[in-house]
Amino acid sequence: MSKILIIVESPPKARTISRFLGEDYLVESSIGHVRDLPSKASEVPTRYKKKDWARIGVDTENGFKPLYIVPAGKKEQIKKLKKLVQTASELYLATDEDREGEAIAWHLTEILKPKIPVRRMVFHEMTEQAITQALKSPRQIDQRRVEAQEARRVLDRLYGYEVSPLLWIKIKPKLSAGRVQSVANRLVVNRELERIAFRSAAFSSLRAVLKVDKEHSKKIDSIMVRLDNRRIALSKDFDSSTGSLKKDTSSENILHLNSGSADQLKKQLLTSSFVVVSVRQTPFTQKPSAPFITSTLQQEAGGKLRFTASRTMRVAQRLYENGYITYMRTDSVVLSEQAIQAARNQIEELFGSNYLPSQHREYRQKVKGAQEAHEAIRPTGSVFRAPNQLKSELDDDAIRLYELIWKRTLASQMKNASGQRTRVLSETTIKSPILDQLNNRVQGKAVFSTTGRVMEFDGFLRVYEYEGAMDKKFDSDIEEPLNTGERDRLLPSLEIGEQLSADELLANQHQTKPPARYTESSLVKVLEERGIGRPSTYANIIQTIQDRGYAWKKSGALVPTLTAFAVNQLLEKHFSRLVDYEFTAQMENDLDQISSGKQDAKPWLHRFYFGQKPEVEQHEKVNLNIEQLGLKEKLSVSAEHIDARAISTFDIGELEGELVVARVGRFGPYIQVGETERRAYIDDEIILDELNPSVAEHLISEAERSNRELGEHSETGETIFLKSGRYGPYVQLGEIDSEAKGRKKQKPKMASLWPDMQPEQLNLTQAELLLSFPRILGVHPELNTDITIQDGPYGPYVSYQKKDGKSESRSLENHEQLLTCTLEEALDLLSRPAARKRRSVQGPLTQLGVSPLTKKEIEVRTGRFGPYVTDGQINASIPTAKDPMKVSFDDALELIAAREERIRADGKEPRPPK
Repeated sequence: MSKILIIVESPPKARTISRFLGEDYLVESSIGHVRDLPSKASEVPTRYKKKDWARIGVDTENGFKPLYIVPAGKKEQIKKLKKLVQTASELYLATDEDREGEAIAWHLTEILKPKIPVRRMVFHEMTEQAITQALKSPRQIDQRRVEAQEARRVLDRLYGYEVSPLLWIKIKPKLSAGRVQSVANRLVVNRELERIAFRSAAFSSLRAVLKVDKEHSKKIDSIMVRLDNRRIALSKDFDSSTGSLKKDTSSENILHLNSGSADQLKKQLLTSSFVVVSVRQTPFTQKPSAPFITSTLQQEAGGKLRFTASRTMRVAQRLYENGYITYMRTDSVVLSEQAIQAARNQIEELFGSNYLPSQHREYRQKVKGAQEAHEAIRPTGSVFRAPNQLKSELDDDAIRLYELIWKRTLASQMKNASGQRTRVLSETTIKSPILDQLNNRVQGKAVFSTTGRVMEFDGFLRVYEYEGAMDKKFDSDIEEPLNTGERDRLLPSLEIGEQLSADELLANQHQTKPPARYTESSLVKVLEERGIGRPSTYANIIQTIQDRGYAWKKSGALVPTLTAFAVNQLLEKHFSRLVDYEFTAQMENDLDQISSGKQDAKPWLHRFYFGQKPEVEQHEKVNLNIEQLGLKEKLSVSAEHIDARAISTFDIGELEGELVVARVGRFGPYIQVGETERRAYIDDEIILDELNPSVAEHLISEAERSNRELGEHSETGETIFLKSGRYGPYVQLGEIDSEAKGRKKQKPKMASLWPDMQPEQLNLTQAELLLSFPRILGVHPELNTDITIQDGPYGPYVSYQKKDGKSESRSLENHEQLLTCTLEEALDLLSRPAARKRRSVQGPLTQLGVSPLTKKEIEVRTGRFGPYVTDGQINASIPTAKDPMKVSFDDALELIAAREERIRADGKEPRPPK
């Protein structure tokens, strides 16, 4: 009997839906996208290879038609789906209800070519009720959403494949540019430039602990806020670019207390009596935050759980696919009627009707470009499950994120918290030379302020202390609205005229702080506020700038690399519109209009790529505003004007009259003194603000100590040099002939130091030994070809050339075997079958800590495909831009979790059963 076939994106989603349906249904997954643009030349069909546009996979000559191919890894699954369609009675496409999901549904119909009824099935939560309702109310594929997704994909391909090669030429190979990625990079770089331009200011404050004379056990903390008619300067009063008081503060009579004046006032106030001159009480209310959308969930999980944006989305995806929360990619703060009723019922059940507003709360989205296509993120069903009910079902990450969502959802429908805020002003008369300097009189008033607040009704805050929650320390809303330094404390009852005395006086020194670097959470917030990207892209954007080597993390904050500065400098100077915040946001709005049918994709893509005037005569280009050109012409016109050296150079000061610069070179960043040979390679992750002439002198001196002549080679007479390079110390025989050109310019022989050799202890004999390889051990008895032994990038090995001209090699266990291996041993080794890995298994590079899942050490290792991290069960590659020795414990957990999700998305179980 034929069954109804339902296709979803992922195997976990398929398993969840299968639980709700009977034997008449078969649920299968597409395992993500089934078609895409070719990612490499070998994927381009032969008939298109000679086309000018084949490299980018988009036919720019015929309406920007994309060239879709089925990736090799998806062919087996497509074959399986085709067989299932042939025997099915109906086909329901149940991919996510966003542009990506709509596009997958369309691609499936294009590939499968079903001859049975096809219906589009949508839902926002995976519960039995939601699935049953979705089956009853299918629709057709929304072609406008498909067109918008296709336009976005084509736009990103045009941007990335046209701009990235320019970066390879002008800066260094393997760099990438992206429509949103490059703008995010600009935000991170410009924040660092603000920090570099920042000038710190020192200022002081006076804090007094005052005793209530009638009750000596009662004390209050106070801060001096005025001295006579002068307000005491705070951090906000200083100019960040000069470190001096802002010019517009002079009219406010601001007093800048330095450490000396603060100490002087402290001594004079110690014996003073104070009197209360003002007691002011004002009521306050604190409102709950709106239910979570994608960006606020990422921000909250980052701040409270220390999750990265990617980790948050992976965990949320699992919760959604297993039916615990609603769809997690949304910009809507709206809750459905069912959800509101479920929240209200649970609030009344857990906390009583006193915490329930008479009417449910409604929220409006304030985010730029919000589409509100989905409901807010919330627990599923008509009855919410408390976190403690799911303890046995969810892992630690999942339960913590679910709790965050559950709390936020309930809190959003509870009453406000309310209380009283109190401010007490007390003053004393003081005689001080400081007053004489200010007002030409020695006597005046010092005014101190005390603030406090009392919570009279906890309202929505009650949910954050609920005993059924798993962990009370993640109380999201408690700290959000108030940032005044007030504490929930009851001040003693004080009246105007009441006497106080000083119990303790403290003079505190402060420094103004530069603007904080972006964390993942704060970067998501600013991207959202500016309308750059969409809920589904934030996590990928942030992960991409890290994976591509444009940013790294220091104490959770994103720090730009020198390469990021160079890329941003090139784009800002020569293609400013491509990284303009407003222009990028407008492109997002245009894509939304394409989705809603208000704009057509093809003309819009034509304007972006070819410009308003696609045909420009060569002689007209000189007088044409560069911004009138499309991307293609703009790249052509601008490329010849880019000074590659200037783009990659950053001044860091002078050393002995010579300008010291940092540069991003083809083989990595380095510092150099003027145009001299004094230079040293540096880490791309060095903080530019910390790179000054004295640091440069130290780094160059260290490199020069490693660069020295060891003596003359005993046979050739050439000088042997010890040098320090991008990949460590090495020896070099002779010098490069600066006069030679082209093929005549030969590189001198070089050899890396062995692992147990120290540069400072290396002598001439050892250097000659290193340069003596490769050596010929003898002749292969059957093939009559040389058998050589040598060191290589993957370690020592022996090799020979086969009849077909290809080389056959086998790894040695250690470098000592380079000296002891005989011809017979080499022949024996070469006669054995080749191992799967080129190098023998070695110990870990480093251990980072015990995995909370496997209880084994998380290790950094090097394998056939490069460095990776492992927890004993899952191996995850380390991005090429990341130094393996700088991978932290949290980085490793993140990489392993991402790898685990990719394996699970492919329909496999990544970990052995318990």
